[in-house]
Amino acid sequence: MNQATAVRQISKCTIKPHHSLDESHHQQVCYLTPWDIAMLSAHYIQKGLLFSKPQPSAEDPNPTITFIDQLKHSLSLTLTHFFPLSGRLVTKKQDDPPSYSVYLDCSSHSLGAEFIHAAADVNMVDIISPVDVPPIVKSFFVLDGAVNHDGHTMPLLVIQVTELLDGIFVGCCFNHVVGDGTSYWHFFNSWAEICRTIRTSNGEIQNISRPPIIKRWFLGDQEDPTINLPFSHHDEFIERYRSPPLRERIFHFTPESMAKLKAKANAECNTGNKISSFQALSALMWRSITRARCLPADQKTGCKLAINNRSRLDPLVSENYFGNCIQTVGGTTTAGELLSHGLGWAALMLHEAVIGHTNEKVRGWLEAWMKNPYIYALGPFFDPFSVMMGSSPRFDMFGCEFGLGRAVAARSGYANKFDGKVSSYPGPGGIGSVNLEVCLRPDFMSALESDEEFMSAVSPHEVHILALFD
Repeated sequence: MNQATAVRQISKCTIKPHHSLDESHHQQVCYLTPWDIAMLSAHYIQKGLLFSKPQPSAEDPNPTITFIDQLKHSLSLTLTHFFPLSGRLVTKKQDDPPSYSVYLDCSSHSLGAEFIHAAADVNMVDIISPVDVPPIVKSFFVLDGAVNHDGHTMPLLVIQVTELLDGIFVGCCFNHVVGDGTSYWHFFNSWAEICRTIRTSNGEIQNISRPPIIKRWFLGDQEDPTINLPFSHHDEFIERYRSPPLRERIFHFTPESMAKLKAKANAECNTGNKISSFQALSALMWRSITRARCLPADQKTGCKLAINNRSRLDPLVSENYFGNCIQTVGGTTTAGELLSHGLGWAALMLHEAVIGHTNEKVRGWLEAWMKNPYIYALGPFFDPFSVMMGSSPRFDMFGCEFGLGRAVAARSGYANKFDGKVSSYPGPGGIGSVNLEVCLRPDFMSALESDEEFMSAVSPHEVHILALFD
């Protein structure tokens, strides 16, 4: 069996918001912020969760079909709250005076999200047991190679529910212009909340525990939030990035291992408890990948961390804000300097970058961008000598409970991957555990797997897999 083409589509349909909570609440136009617009050339977010399959019973001999019908209905109810996901991107251009702006059409006649039911003749163990993430996982998502600008003609949200022999994978392709990782998991958890309520009560839910704040946040009081971009055609800023051949592997870190890394970094720098466990883990990843690449001593290398601006702005922006509110921070040095010092030296550099990302820094970036707007390009933005730490172990992935019990694993698709991309997930083993999804060239991954400092902090893959099925 060719795993890469083993997924077959059973059905496809369009899902629209169930109804409007308040017609006056629905904006016809959702203006985009600099953080949103900068994402136009990046890929969609592709993340998903693996669940055990519901078992047949006398009352319901076909529980998977029942569950999929409930997913569709609950998605419609969820889109009532997260209605921008039903819209499309629109570009408005004119010559006199010259202007070029992109916005989100959220009108009541929006085209909706797409829902795909698919199937694959594999078991859950085939997905999570291999050391490397198997190629079939990429087939649990659609829109491979699509960039967010394609949301002019493609759905902004595509759900693919793939039925395995003993499991169900719920995968989501989510346009990154509409929102960041915080917004993505806010949507996913709200959908799970509504579905869970439907499954347990057979009733309809009108309210959710965390209603999203849809209105976009702009710097200052702008009467007209339209941003005029310095372009005449999207070919001037769209880059179709394709990653080189990569190995992709999940590494597991227990709460005890994370605590040891934190203690070691702080002890080396005499910083008490200031350096966080994640900053220490990121420093370990940076040092280990740099060693695996065998970079020359004078080669510049960096480590970037995705950072949430909501809690750094003054006044604070709510965690329920639905949109992009992220940037990157990090450190840069030479490979020789990085490896001649200990873990704490690199961790402290990252710690200082995080605490230095203040309200003034965020607002300064926005002001500079407004004067010289630009769009992130995946190729130039992430150089082959650096490491990018994406996603977050703080995202409540395993709280997405649709009524099938806790998810067995989280996985991602093709999107936004390159040599040196590391995505962090909460570990399914409980509070404090972390899983890292690491993408590297095959030769670099082999060297990483032989790195003593790195592997001594990693939980053995076999032990982790046995724990999932215990």
